[in-house]
Amino acid sequence: MASLTIRNLDESLKTKLRLQSAQHGCSMEAEVRNILRQVLLPSSAPADFAARINQRFTGLDADVLPIPERQETRTPPDTDL
Repeated sequence: MASLTIRNLDESLKTKLRLQSAQHGCSMEAEVRNILRQVLLPSSAPADFAARINQRFTGLDADVLPIPERQETRTPPDTDL
């Protein structure tokens, strides 16, 4: 595996990277690898909207989710004054 050294990195950028990696629970080095992977590797996400929605909810077992009881609709307010 290759190694990469980045010189002259702004302190503010390094601080943001440190905070972001802490939020994601990983090292700064792992965070940089993730950022580079997201930016440089082609996305494998489906192109059409329906396929993306389907992929997001795959494995949810929506058939076993409870369906709430219907409620009566509210009476609309009387606007005739």
